[in-house]
Amino acid sequence: MSMTAVCLGETMAMITPGQGTSLADAGRLELGSGGAESNVALGLAAMGVGTHWVSRVGRDGFGARILTELTQGGVGVEGVEADPSRPTGLYVKVPAHGGSPASVLYYRRGSAASAMGPDLLGRPAVAGLLARADLVHLSGITAALSEECLALLEALLGRPRGSQRVSFDVNWRAPLWAGKDRSVLRELANRADIVLVGRDEAEHAFGTGDEAEIRALLPDPAVIVIKNEAVSAIALERDGPRSEVRALAVEVVEPVGAGDSFAAGYLSGVLMGLDQRTSLRRGHIAAACTLTVSGDRGALPPPPVLDRVLAYSDEGWKRTTVTSAGFSTALPHQGPALAARR
Repeated sequence: MSMTAVCLGETMAMITPGQGTSLADAGRLELGSGGAESNVALGLAAMGVGTHWVSRVGRDGFGARILTELTQGGVGVEGVEADPSRPTGLYVKVPAHGGSPASVLYYRRGSAASAMGPDLLGRPAVAGLLARADLVHLSGITAALSEECLALLEALLGRPRGSQRVSFDVNWRAPLWAGKDRSVLRELANRADIVLVGRDEAEHAFGTGDEAEIRALLPDPAVIVIKNEAVSAIALERDGPRSEVRALAVEVVEPVGAGDSFAAGYLSGVLMGLDQRTSLRRGHIAAACTLTVSGDRGALPPPPVLDRVLAYSDEGWKRTTVTSAGFSTALPHQGPALAARR
């Protein structure tokens, strides 16, 4: 049976100077796009889930480019509205240079997506998508964009959902929450069925990174997934056991987008009815593929290789390394055996 998902949130145009060039000295800027929820949508689509993205963009070239990229990635965009007066949001990704760390500059105030409100749910295209979705994916970023966006999330999380599940990735962004009441993040997360949060994010958003305290602060979700950076991921089920899967060893090229890829991998497993251990492994594999490329999302290994890595014993999983060349596993008494190249 095919599963469907709807991901809702802002995607912005992205510009960045070439690698090794400062923003001040760049003669040219590269153009792309990026958004947490659309990254998850692309990841889910790549894993065979019928996925749609719901949002607003400006009626401009940036918005048209975003829609084209998502459509080419297999994501439905009929739930996207083009605003004739508000622009598509923009951010500048500044790479590390001359001893200065990498940074991001946001230009999203007054963007088309920041005008999303509860009325969006009444649009026929959006209402139809939500009615058919097995999963609705949201993030804490949207809640911080505007009062209208916060009201939209509250309305979505307050709807009767039957067998539909709502996932909520905290996605802490400090600049967005400056001067705002961050306690709304806990209130929103507690109304979801699945919560994803990094241990470091939980420190900022909830005031603690302790898993028992996080679970106590969020008693209602069916499962809370705590991402412990390069160490492991932990699933805390409300009515089930604690599951922990160690992260794969990865030669990291760039960390941007890995959290969204993990979310897509994990949620695809949940939609397929897989157990927590296998779903967490799917998340780690997807994240590893993104960590080894310079873009926001790395290509998954071919299905036979994905199935093979998922089926590894704990020892085989422990001995697996992921690089830009692919997955390799050094088994006892053997040399490294290359499992796949991407």
